[in-house]
Amino acid sequence: MLRAHNQERARVGAKPLQWDPNLAADAKQWADHLAKRGRMEHATYEQRKKAGENLWMGSAGYYSAETMIGGFIDEKKDFRPGKFPDVSRTGKWQDVAHYTQLIWHDTRQIGCAVSRDETNDFLVCRYFPVGNWIGQQIG
Repeated sequence: MLRAHNQERARVGAKPLQWDPNLAADAKQWADHLAKRGRMEHATYEQRKKAGENLWMGSAGYYSAETMIGGFIDEKKDFRPGKFPDVSRTGKWQDVAHYTQLIWHDTRQIGCAVSRDETNDFLVCRYFPVGNWIGQQIG
């Protein structure tokens, strides 16, 4: 997961992320929570300890870590450099928010985890410092 993030960050000139075991542990707790509930929902900013968060869900056992992270990276097709939130060719920042968090230049640390229920895998990635700040340049 770290490699997939850092390959894309290198492509856009962002410094590589470092793996943080505390972020990974927090991500695992939230991934377990999602698997128990069987649905996606973001943790609150306070629950995330002010970290950024990307979520992904797909059929259990079917997707590799690279494919999961690739879902975030695929949003680059709609990304355009600019001041957040005016960074999407679609006019909806939500269409690129996973990608912008992934490449956010000020972010330095990451931790990710996957949990599974009977039908789905739930990926949670936590980022620190958080990205997607309104009014800040990205790209």
